[in-house]
Amino acid sequence: MNTKLLGSSLIIAGTALGAGMLAIPMVLAQFGLLSGSLLMLFIWSGTTYAALLLLEASIKVGGGLGMNTIARKTLGKGGQLITNGLLYALLVCLLMAYIIGAGDLLQKLVTGFGLELSMLHSQIIFTVLAGCIVAAGTGVVDKLNRVLFIIMIAVLIITLAALIPGMSFNHFFEATNTNNVDLIKTSAVLFTSFGFFPVIPSLVSYNKKATHKQLRNMVLLGSLIPLGCYLLWLYAVVGSLSAEQLIKFDNVSVLIDALSSRFVGIHIILSIFTGLALLTSFLGVAMSLFDQNIDLFRKNRLVTYILTFILPLLGAIFAANQFLSVLSYAGLILVFIAVFIPMLMIRNIRKSAQTTSDNVYQVAGGAGAMLMSLFFGCFLIGAQLI
Repeated sequence: MNTKLLGSSLIIAGTALGAGMLAIPMVLAQFGLLSGSLLMLFIWSGTTYAALLLLEASIKVGGGLGMNTIARKTLGKGGQLITNGLLYALLVCLLMAYIIGAGDLLQKLVTGFGLELSMLHSQIIFTVLAGCIVAAGTGVVDKLNRVLFIIMIAVLIITLAALIPGMSFNHFFEATNTNNVDLIKTSAVLFTSFGFFPVIPSLVSYNKKATHKQLRNMVLLGSLIPLGCYLLWLYAVVGSLSAEQLIKFDNVSVLIDALSSRFVGIHIILSIFTGLALLTSFLGVAMSLFDQNIDLFRKNRLVTYILTFILPLLGAIFAANQFLSVLSYAGLILVFIAVFIPMLMIRNIRKSAQTTSDNVYQVAGGAGAMLMSLFFGCFLIGAQLI
């Protein structure tokens, strides 16, 4: 795998890795490591298969910078409209969340240097600067993301090295909740933590000269990296804090404070990791929306820049309170756009069989795997409704 493909895998991993990583131990620790790990592997396998379906669709229709072209060619005008509506709702919501979080981090960072910066100005500055990086193109995002991801992994290794000496293996076998329904409810958090699918069409276009096997390996590696990070972090936190402690925490900052009280410097390290994870996720999601707008509106990069970032920024500034209540429904949108729509695309493509001889890539598993993916999507919806 060349550096361009490796960088693309890191974009996939960076888009997935976010604040959800810090929340995973709080939602899974009460069920014990075995049950939590098995559920995470199940969610990862279903999400990765759905991502490979989108990859197959991107390859067979000849790509396109965003899902707009793929949806139009595979689902028709009606499917194109529904896909675009769901995708915009999801990406705008996610970008609003990242702008709110990044604005808060930037304000605290500047305050630490003795300067005054309002939340409004923090959000605007972050959006303008990060937006310029995205508008510069996938190549620029790729190179910057490589640096950020290396730093992020280094920070994670330092954190794990600090936690390991104080870990208790007795905690690994603790389970304060054996209710399977409660375990299933955590699926929404895990599924969102692997939400890297929007970047796939952009990366297919970015790696035009790559073989189908290389593109497949790019997606697999990009999904395996966050899986490994999530599992390592889960084991480290569960080994450091008891299940009774973890279930009492109601937000990530309390978890960080608890670890900081036992391990000097962890608070600063985890704050750096959170900031980097937020930035890499923002770059991946913003790149997807930017390319989607280029694909849909066919405007120059300046107009596309404004179209991409004006609505998320306005939402973060004026509708933050309303947004937080709507965000809980983002998981449902993600199920449809990340699981069901790629399935429909592939179903139509394989039925029509109107592919050229060089477009022969097909995800393994056939009809049986497609049926399992359908059950996976229904499972996720049920997990969010119960």
